[in-house]
Amino acid sequence: MNFNEDEIYHSFLDDDIPSSPLISILYREHAKFINEIVKEDDLSFGLHPLLISIYKNDVLNQEQLAQISHLNESTITRNLKKLEDKGLIERIPHKRKKLIKTTEKGNLTAQKVMDYDEMWDEQIKLSLSDEEYNNFLNTLKKITHDLI
Repeated sequence: MNFNEDEIYHSFLDDDIPSSPLISILYREHAKFINEIVKEDDLSFGLHPLLISIYKNDVLNQEQLAQISHLNESTITRNLKKLEDKGLIERIPHKRKKLIKTTEKGNLTAQKVMDYDEMWDEQIKLSLSDEEYNNFLNTLKKITHDLI
């Protein structure tokens, strides 16, 4: 039996599909969207949330960034090195820790990525009413809060 692409797609989205494949698809599609746009900045999808967290908080230490990002400190260390090598952040010695802040280039890049995230949300809103979008966002926030 041969299926066309539309039949395969719709069979995948049966009513009994669990949430995890859908969340995974949204995550991968968002990653593709962001990676395509920020490749000129040589910034991968995995680095942009860290850059935005640093930008939004002005100054953080590595431990705080690990807590905010829900990543272990060794992953943070590797990714901070990448951001520093790209000239997007700087580390400032302070007592026994180093404080992390965005550079001017990092500020511009973070703002650019946040604008793209808004564009992504606008794409999602095309499929939903305002009420549905707000419910969707609030539900995601609740689930995330309850899981962490």
